[in-house]
Amino acid sequence: MTFDRSIKIAPSILAADFANFGAECEAIEAQGADWVHVDVMDGHFVPNISFGPTTCAAIRPHIKGVMDVHLMIEPVDPYIDAFAKAGADVITAHVEAGPHIHRTLQAIRGAGAKAGVALNPGTPASAVEHLLDVADLVCVMTVNPGFGGQKFIDMSDKIRTLRAMIGDRPVHIEIDGGVDVNTASSVAQAGADVLVAGSAVFRGGSVSNPAPYGENIRAIRAAAEGVYV
Repeated sequence: MTFDRSIKIAPSILAADFANFGAECEAIEAQGADWVHVDVMDGHFVPNISFGPTTCAAIRPHIKGVMDVHLMIEPVDPYIDAFAKAGADVITAHVEAGPHIHRTLQAIRGAGAKAGVALNPGTPASAVEHLLDVADLVCVMTVNPGFGGQKFIDMSDKIRTLRAMIGDRPVHIEIDGGVDVNTASSVAQAGADVLVAGSAVFRGGSVSNPAPYGENIRAIRAAAEGVYV
């Protein structure tokens, strides 16, 4: 997994057909997805339950590229090794999910994965200022975590602040929540390079008719790249 700041589209399988996860992962990659984003929810840190490391291990053989695992769980540390062994390339933990996020990021890297730190909409960029040397990705939530299909919350100022703080460090800025053709340009312009999109990618398509996935991915990428420098 080499670092670059080109726009990467990371469809969230939370919006996929749960009965066809393997085929869905193969379909979105074939249609141009750069990463596959896996939203893990525990019904505790967020008001929803999704899936765990067993699901990640099951879909890993169907993913050729990056498996990006977003842990919306509390606590995080006891589960890091399980998700790393399941094949996660990136494991992202929330700064709000525990008292020792620096230790958590060290543990993720120690398990062999890239370390991400996520910020809820109400959490300022300053919360990760002293974590950037042990992080590989900062995920800016542009919805309150827990459910797909929510309305986008504009976090452009936070993204710009993070981009300035990161400087020349090899740290991705990922946006998660409400990303579509209407919002991709503003977050890319502010400095984001990884765009998570769920319903905006999967809308209109299926495993048996994956062409709309490609159309949606290309439209989001075009919107982002139109302003990205």
